[in-house]
Amino acid sequence: MDDFDEDFGDFELDYSLPRKADYDVRYLAEFCKKDPDCVVTFYGGEPLLNIDMLKQIMDQVPARHFMIQTNGQLLDRLPAEYVNRFHTILVSVDGEEALTDYYRGEDTFRKAINNLKLIKQNGFSGELIARVTAMEQTDIYKQITWLLNNDEFSFSSVHWQLNAGFWGNDYPRRDFKRWSQKSYIPGVERLVRFWVDQMQQNGRVLRLYPLLGIANSLLLDKQPSLMRCGSGWINYAIQTDGYIIPCPTMWGMKQYYLGHIANSNPLTLDKVLVQNAPCKDCDILGLCGGRCLYANITKRWNDEAYAEVCLTVKGLINAVETELPRIKHLITEGKIRLSDFEYLKYNGCEIIP
Repeated sequence: MDDFDEDFGDFELDYSLPRKADYDVRYLAEFCKKDPDCVVTFYGGEPLLNIDMLKQIMDQVPARHFMIQTNGQLLDRLPAEYVNRFHTILVSVDGEEALTDYYRGEDTFRKAINNLKLIKQNGFSGELIARVTAMEQTDIYKQITWLLNNDEFSFSSVHWQLNAGFWGNDYPRRDFKRWSQKSYIPGVERLVRFWVDQMQQNGRVLRLYPLLGIANSLLLDKQPSLMRCGSGWINYAIQTDGYIIPCPTMWGMKQYYLGHIANSNPLTLDKVLVQNAPCKDCDILGLCGGRCLYANITKRWNDEAYAEVCLTVKGLINAVETELPRIKHLITEGKIRLSDFEYLKYNGCEIIP
């Protein structure tokens, strides 16, 4: 594809990284021992393509929690004793079977759902999050509500991420502006109303992470937010060669190597913060956090195109703020509680799609 032939300009990329983790697990164990709140998330590519290494890490690394982001295709190959140790599993399911298979290939939905049923039967009791990638074929309201309530497999937690701003060559051949303004933003507004309706009717705050995270900040945490996913300041990625980078999307970007797990302390890593326009001057930066560190640094889309992405963020935040009086009233009435908006932060959900 043209996307993979892009020129990354002044960024020096290391294209020789090992395909699989190629460092001594003892280095990772010692690295994590220095952080009493260490959380290890397996990320890819597809981490279950290297099950032996995954098991070795879970056996030797003293993490407070283990999490995994996976397409779900190989979950049946990991013994239940390991699956059941995951605090959180994020699985790539984009909504209904036809849509998921459209984006990810024939039968991917069926295999993933069957494996999720299997791990539930085998005792998994952690959090299962459907991690949706939203693009022009996605009716966000329809797909998110379907994931919450269908006869196949209903998720209690859902996160979605926009596929926008990651490649420089894709924007001209897409229909992002029309879709985002005519479908996505109205769909998000409808979804927020549905979310609060559920609080009113059932006394339940559904774990829709983009909505939950914003409401959490508005209700509980008045401090300005840094990057909402934690990338570059509290959440770091380890490459297959053991070098540390601010974000897994920034693999091979040598200017942003922050050290190696063999001789670094996770508590004293340099911070990589949003510094570029338009984010640094934006009036909603304290709630948005900058959306995506990689996109902010690499500028794969031009300013006009990326402004359309910013409109989706503003639309999301405005939709939650519009419903905030109703949420506060429901809290006052005792229908829901402030604690219902608490969640484990930096768990792989970027919050801002």
